[in-house]
Order: sequence, then C-alpha cells, then structure tokens
Amino acid sequence: MGKITIAIDGYSSTGKSTIAKQLAKALGYVYVDTGAMYRAVTLFAMRNGFIAEQHKDVAALENSLKEIELDFHYNKELGFSEMYLNSENVEKEIRTLEVSQYVSSIAEIEAVRIKLVAMQQKMGKAKGIVMDGRDIGTVVFPDAELKIFMSASPEKRAYRRYKELLDKGEEVDYDEVLKNVLHRDAVDSNREFSPLRKAEDAIEFDNSDMGLEEQFERMYNFSLRIIAKQKDS
Repeated sequence: MGKITIAIDGYSSTGKSTIAKQLAKALGYVYVDTGAMYRAVTLFAMRNGFIAEQHKDVAALENSLKEIELDFHYNKELGFSEMYLNSENVEKEIRTLEVSQYVSSIAEIEAVRIKLVAMQQKMGKAKGIVMDGRDIGTVVFPDAELKIFMSASPEKRAYRRYKELLDKGEEVDYDEVLKNVLHRDAVDSNREFSPLRKAEDAIEFDNSDMGLEEQFERMYNFSLRIIAKQKDS
C-alpha cells in the first residue's frame, strides 16, 4: 500500500497533536509534533536568558542555534515519542503555560523556522508520516497528499487548554489561558515568515462541537480514501 504524507495545521489548542497521534498509530505511520520542536527551542531561549517578559535577544539566539539538537524518542509506556533537547527529556517542561507564552514569539524568527523546517522535511522524506503544526501544508510539505486545517472557537480552545493544565497539577486562571490563546492566534497569523494560514487544498475542520471519536473517524476515513487512490493510480 502506497504511503502518503499527512499535514495537519491549525490554531493552538485545537487538538491537532491528539488526533495526529491517533491517526499515525492507526495507520502505522510516524508522528512528528512540530510544536514540541518550537517549544524546545523556546525553552532553550528561556534558560539562556534570550527571552523574558520585556526582553527578546534574537541575535543571541540565532548565534546559538548550532548548539541546539532536537530528537524524538519513543516511550513505549506512554505510547508516543517525547521531545529531547540536547539529550535531555524536556517533554514536561515544554508543556507549561510559561513556554506557551513565548513560543509564538520564538517561532516567528526566520532563522529558527529555517532550521526546523529543514529538520522536518528530512524526517518526512520517506512519507508514511503524520505531522502537525502551523505551516506543514503550506511550507514544510506543500505537496502532501492529505492536508487538514483545524479550527475551533477561542473560548472552546482556551477551556480545553485550561482543563489540560489543571489535570497536570498546574495552578492556572482561565482568563489568562484565553488571553494566551488570543495572543498566539494574532502572532501566528500575522508573522512575516510562514504565517498560519489554510492551504488552498486543505480540508477545513472545525471541531468546536465535535468529540474526539467523531474527529478521529472522519480523519481516518479521509486518509484511507486518499491512500486507496494512491494505490490505484
């Protein structure tokens, strides 16, 4: 059966990673969470004092990009791959609200995007991959056989993120989370390099009022139809 590339783009907290993981597992494909890569670079910038509330040293980060090594290591117990920054497992650290506050600001830096896009394209060379992010269908894999663009209302997305953080034991305020979601939407959509936008041939998928099971079933069926077409062509 011919393998395809599946590109899932969309706004923050639309559940892209959850669906992408499920899809990859069902198809026997490799899953790549590009958001984790940008979060790891953000964590590196925070640790080195390159970004803070009123401070962003782009030149210092650009000069240090060669020191950044990113890898995914599959965790059998968890059933997914975890993010490693310079051989350190940072999966937990990169999911905090603090990292979320800065990630869009780091992701808009051209040199950061160039480095990570090259890594992502290398990962997907052999196809049989599900990748989610902001510019997968437009920049990383413009020729992907299946492109999905996910959206939901900011309030629904903020509530999902708020619940997720609470479940992890973090003390968070819903209004702060909503503010963060709206801020990230604005930065992601208006940045100069690789802004968040729907690819012309992407299937738009609003999951504001859709359960996980229904989302998965619909996406899985999209995938099977396109894989079957590839096989027949």
